[in-house]
Amino acid sequence: MLLVVAAVLSCANLILALRWLDVVLRSRTKLDRGEAKLDLPSLSIIVPARNEERNIARCINSLLATRHPDFEVIVVDDGSTDATRTIVDALAQRDPRLKVVAGSELPDGWVGKPWALTQGARIAREAWLLFTDADTEHEPLAAPCALTCALENGYAVVSLLTDQQTIGLAERLLLPTILFVIMLGVGPTDDVNDPREPDVAIFNGQYILVSRVAYDAIGGHEAVRGEIAEDLELARRFKRDGRFRIFLAGADGLVRTRMYRSFTEIWQGFVKNFAIGARGQPLRAIAGTALLACVSPIAPLVALVCLIERQWLAAALLVLSGAAVAAVAEVGMRRARFAPGSGIAVPLGLVVTLAIFATSLYRTLLGGGVEWRGRRYGGGLRRVR
Repeated sequence: MLLVVAAVLSCANLILALRWLDVVLRSRTKLDRGEAKLDLPSLSIIVPARNEERNIARCINSLLATRHPDFEVIVVDDGSTDATRTIVDALAQRDPRLKVVAGSELPDGWVGKPWALTQGARIAREAWLLFTDADTEHEPLAAPCALTCALENGYAVVSLLTDQQTIGLAERLLLPTILFVIMLGVGPTDDVNDPREPDVAIFNGQYILVSRVAYDAIGGHEAVRGEIAEDLELARRFKRDGRFRIFLAGADGLVRTRMYRSFTEIWQGFVKNFAIGARGQPLRAIAGTALLACVSPIAPLVALVCLIERQWLAAALLVLSGAAVAAVAEVGMRRARFAPGSGIAVPLGLVVTLAIFATSLYRTLLGGGVEWRGRRYGGGLRRVR
């Protein structure tokens, strides 16, 4: 009996390994780091900031060093209660390209980030808009390279998968697996960039460069005002609209971010929106969750039982197939510029991912909602307080 169970679980391991390998092999697109054009159109860079005192100076200073002939940086202070506003005001006094906007009260039916981005876009004066997060850090040629890529290839949107800085133990052990599971659910970037695949869409909200014409035509962030995962929904609107080409690619070191710095931050950050990506695809979500659960924690537990019972063949099947998953993940994670050895932590990362998904599903769809940045959103994703 153990051999049969082990064989089934080994098949699950191999299915995940093959699916992950497909995503890795067809997600190799990176932004060209070559010298950018000099005659680029004007650019407005919009940064929403709510209680970002530990990140905001590094982000803004890196943006102000952008090698672009005509740009502005707009920081929307979304009701910060820490030193965020003081820091950006001091920076603005030294550089007239930086504008600081005091965000107005969140209207009913809006989520905080889309509202902040909308306010920034309303006062932006330039032909292209770059929406980027306060925890990012940009190389001087990042925006010019992204804009050159858009112009030379006819893209209306360029979204970059920023390099993830993982310094603490929780970050190193969990973030690579969580982010790879997200890409596993979405699909390869080749499909995201293929207009013939309208249902495969995602942007990275940490970096979205979009032409003003396309942004206004699609309805801007106002069209996704009630969405916690506003970047995902914006991408879906662009893909299904069909008028504008989009491009998702790796940043290749041009943009970095440190998303979360502790287990608590990782948990809260992904619980707020993890279940949203499964909306409208319940059967696919169920199948994917079952597959991940078979890979971990079920397969490692059964492998342990097989060793205790001296079922060597069954144990070998599980160990080898599990090693295949870890090996494929390691290759993909290396390409995504994660630390060497990240693939070894996949079993632990999958357990935490499943726990996050279950909690997110309950809170966003069945429970009392989720809390983020001091605001609570109900099960229907409407603001509670």
